[in-house]
Amino acid sequence: MSISLVNAQELPPIQVFTPSMYNGENQNWGISQSSNKYIYVANNKGLLEFNGAYWKRYPSPNESIIRSVKVINDLIYIGLHNEFGYWKPNAFGSLEYVSLSKELGIEFLVDEEFWNIVDIDHYILFQSLNNLYIYDTVLKEFKIIRSKTYLPKMFKVDGSIYFQKMNDGIYKIENGEEVLISNDAIVQDNIVVNAYSHDNKLLFQTQSKGFYYLIDGKMHIWDISANAFLNQISIYSSIKLRDNSFALGTISKGLVYLSEKGDLIYEINQSKGVSNNTVLSLFEDEERNIWLGLDNGINCINMASPYKVFNDADGNLGTIYASAVYDDFLYLGTNQGLFYKAYNTNDSFKLIQETRGQVWCLQEYDNTLFCGHNNGTYVVKRDKVELICDIDGTWSIRSIPQSNKDLLIQGNYNGLYVLEKNEGKWSFRNKIQGFDISARHFEFLNYHEVFVSHEYKGLFKVTLNDSYVKAIKIETETSVDKGSNSSVLKYDNAILYAYKEGVYRYDKISRKFINDTLLSKVFDEESYNSGKLIADQDTKILWGFSKKGLTFVSPGELTNTPKLNTISFPYSLRKGVTGYESISNLGNNEFLLGSFNGYIMINMGKLESKTYEIHINSVRNNKLGEDPLPINLKNFISFKNKENNIDFTYSIAEFDKYLEQEYQYQLKGLYNHWSEWSDDPSVQFNNLPFGDYEFNVRGRVGNSITTNIGSYKFSIEKPWHLSTIAIILYVLGVILFSYFMHNLYKHYYEKKQLKLMKETARELELKKLENKEQLTRFENEKLQQDIESKNRELAISTMSLIKKNEFLNSLKTELKAKNSTGKGLSSVIKIIDRNLNNTDDWNLFQEAFNNADKDFLKKIKSQHPALTPNDLRLCAYLRLNLSSKEIAPLLNISPRSVEVKRYRLRKKMNLEHDESLTNYILEI
Repeated sequence: MSISLVNAQELPPIQVFTPSMYNGENQNWGISQSSNKYIYVANNKGLLEFNGAYWKRYPSPNESIIRSVKVINDLIYIGLHNEFGYWKPNAFGSLEYVSLSKELGIEFLVDEEFWNIVDIDHYILFQSLNNLYIYDTVLKEFKIIRSKTYLPKMFKVDGSIYFQKMNDGIYKIENGEEVLISNDAIVQDNIVVNAYSHDNKLLFQTQSKGFYYLIDGKMHIWDISANAFLNQISIYSSIKLRDNSFALGTISKGLVYLSEKGDLIYEINQSKGVSNNTVLSLFEDEERNIWLGLDNGINCINMASPYKVFNDADGNLGTIYASAVYDDFLYLGTNQGLFYKAYNTNDSFKLIQETRGQVWCLQEYDNTLFCGHNNGTYVVKRDKVELICDIDGTWSIRSIPQSNKDLLIQGNYNGLYVLEKNEGKWSFRNKIQGFDISARHFEFLNYHEVFVSHEYKGLFKVTLNDSYVKAIKIETETSVDKGSNSSVLKYDNAILYAYKEGVYRYDKISRKFINDTLLSKVFDEESYNSGKLIADQDTKILWGFSKKGLTFVSPGELTNTPKLNTISFPYSLRKGVTGYESISNLGNNEFLLGSFNGYIMINMGKLESKTYEIHINSVRNNKLGEDPLPINLKNFISFKNKENNIDFTYSIAEFDKYLEQEYQYQLKGLYNHWSEWSDDPSVQFNNLPFGDYEFNVRGRVGNSITTNIGSYKFSIEKPWHLSTIAIILYVLGVILFSYFMHNLYKHYYEKKQLKLMKETARELELKKLENKEQLTRFENEKLQQDIESKNRELAISTMSLIKKNEFLNSLKTELKAKNSTGKGLSSVIKIIDRNLNNTDDWNLFQEAFNNADKDFLKKIKSQHPALTPNDLRLCAYLRLNLSSKEIAPLLNISPRSVEVKRYRLRKKMNLEHDESLTNYILEI
């Protein structure tokens, strides 16, 4: 028993851009593309530009709705309310608007809006609902074709311009004039949406009456299978695609796609992926993508994509774990049951009621399709199933190599089980005893040895007995580790074990797993997501799943070396269940990839390598704390030192939903190595030091690296304190400073030298004085010695005189005593007296005294002029510190007389009573 569930229509991938994403209003009236593949959209709020990485909006010149857009020779022409003109790229990576209507001085009708723009030769035509304005780009002139009735559309077909006047007919412009070519009732009363050249005839499409050929001025309906459907819908926009098929934008039914022959291929409405059912504009870009300008948003349909998507938006199918084409039916095993439909039809999927619940596998063997289910194992027969094993949880089913073809081994939640075919029917036979571990992944090495992989417990090698009743030996494989989402399988007659460390091949000689360097490239440590591998026995393709994409290994075309291929289809987009990935061969080079919200059909024949270019869109710089300003992209710029915050934006014009764009950059002069790949289409460098720089950026789309490298050279000036002028000033300053310091040090050292010289001279003078003093001292010492010598001589002389006079006095006394009469000896006494008073002795003494005490007698004479020679003589003896007793013999007088003389001398010198005469004389 089965029930109808959901319409099964596989559609091309659809990218959805919401108003919040492109920063504009809901409605989009026209779409065009430039030579660099940028997309331009006429939006209620302005002109939208999309470069493949991000949207940019240019406000409407007069704040009105832009109704039309057309790129002609890289000028983006627009039509809006009472205005038309063009945007042109400037050197800063943005657009500047030029009002063509104002340059031409055109006066418009009240509320005139321009809904269409067409170019032919060197003419550009702007169509409003009332007039056609023909602009000659060479002569810079314009001409107006006026209409008394409503002008809905203007068309360009095979180099000719056609337009419709409502309630009148179809006109053609010839030599700048309008010529009526048909006034058939069909084109008088029905709006013509577009016109084409088809089957070498002129084909017109009406809004609600279908297609008509123009033959001899009359309209003849194009008899196609879609006519009944077209008569029920209202067409607002349409285009003929390059493959001669048709895309029709409806008012309430979304997009309708017709074949070249007019057959309805599919209808894409809001329930099937587009964001709105009213299609205001259509455009086919260079990559055959169809762009939809909607009443609410912008969509891009990847018509040339190798992928077709069945989107289970309502969740009726559930997550797909297995799929198979068998007996002209497509079967899907999901977490909600087994679904089927007739293959290659748009029939609805139906659920086989008995299979409600989790389906784990769908495997064909011996012309029988087996379904591994949570409830057990089923055999599938078209829209019915038969339960052949009610053991819970059948993960997978394997045949036994080189053994009985009527036996199968299945892996279940709690071990391995045997299925047997008797009289053409499969049934449960037995459980293999001794092994109770869950066997989601298992593979036979030979007829009695099987590997079982358990991601949490490891890899086991189980040896079975000949009757497949018992596990006689269980070994844990030690040559590899256990791993999350690991798997074991057979490919190209070899046992493979895959986990995060790589893919390992079992070597029968060493009896252990050895790393397979080629197959390990299926994923690396960085991109590892799942170790599950799927081998397709028909195509000999081995599928692997990583974060970055799908990898498939196929047999080499000319050698035995397998070929490694990568499909850029990242995990974030394919939406599979990690570790439970499923992909199946549908035939005709098509594969079905399951996901948690439907499935994706991959047409391997449409996979092609494309080339891409990267563009630097803008360069901005700013000072710290200020808003960035755009920079000329064409000229080398030298920024001021404080303007050292630079940001770049760049993009690749690729619009495939399932192709991710990544970028890599380098900044020569600072970071000479390439950065890591990133999906960010911009980079900012802050506080760059001064110097010369070259910014390079490249990109990759999927596995294709851009053919060019975007480059921009610039420099940042040195700070003022390191500028050339500053350096010159520094040099001059250093020179002046050096000169100043030289002079300062010269003056300092001269002063120091002078001071040193003075100190040296002073020291020399002091030394000289010291020497002189020392010499004087020596002389004084010598003089002192001489004086002392003289004094000794004087003393000796004086003592000699004293002794002599004493002797003579004593002799005289004796003589007087002996000669009392005085007679006879008187002559002798006289001689003695003469010797006592001998002046020669005094003169000799005086000379010696003057030698010993130079100028003493002169000094005392000058101080006391009244002194007599005898007084001076007494002074000389007192100078010698002689006592009165010692002086008396020298003066030949008595000591008493000496005292008298001393007294008299004191009087002459006016000495005080208590003042010592001898001290006074010694101090002179």
